[in-house]
Amino acid sequence: MMGLYKKTIYRWLGDRGLVLEFGDEISFEINQRVRRMALAIQTEAIQGIIETVPTYRSLLIVYNPLLIPIDLLKRCLEKIEEGLQETPLPEPKLTKIPVVYGGVYGPDLEFVAQYHGISSEEVIRLHCSKPYWIYMIGFMPGYPYMGELPEGLNTPRLKTPRLSVPKGSVAIAQRQTGIYSMESPGGWQIIGRTPLELFDPQREPPALLRMGDQVQFYPISEKEFLEWKN
Repeated sequence: MMGLYKKTIYRWLGDRGLVLEFGDEISFEINQRVRRMALAIQTEAIQGIIETVPTYRSLLIVYNPLLIPIDLLKRCLEKIEEGLQETPLPEPKLTKIPVVYGGVYGPDLEFVAQYHGISSEEVIRLHCSKPYWIYMIGFMPGYPYMGELPEGLNTPRLKTPRLSVPKGSVAIAQRQTGIYSMESPGGWQIIGRTPLELFDPQREPPALLRMGDQVQFYPISEKEFLEWKN
């Protein structure tokens, strides 16, 4: 592990993609650089760049080679990087997420508690004890990858992923936590479920959460969950 690279690595991705790698681990510093670069590129509005896709530690740039040759694109990006620290970042928005923990809504809560030698109540307390940074949106529309969990909740993924995880499931894996925005297969430990809609194509914007913002979980009862859903 090297952390933040001294020099950004550029990797070609086919004939329409360029990946900028800023580091080799999950860290706030690296993710901030990814985010700054994505915002700076949007501000520059370089002709030929179609889309940017930020991740934990890298940034995918999809471009039209008929509008901007790869060498020119690389020079433009390197120039942007020179002044990257001057790019302002908006203040993070905090979204509070209600969660019903355990039971049919969190089938792995007991395992997580046993794995760490603590009570289920302590798992819930720890999970709700701090706001989490949204490092990226990915895997499926609106799915937030967040971290980092308290050290006492560092838990491995399932050995065999489930074929179906209900929409709204709140999960953990290693030092990350996330929310399944729709039903899908998944291998994270499911500890609860939220009644909130994380992704609605009829809403503007469709995704409830965005990279660079924060999430704070809080527990609710099953009765409150069902009332919320209705």
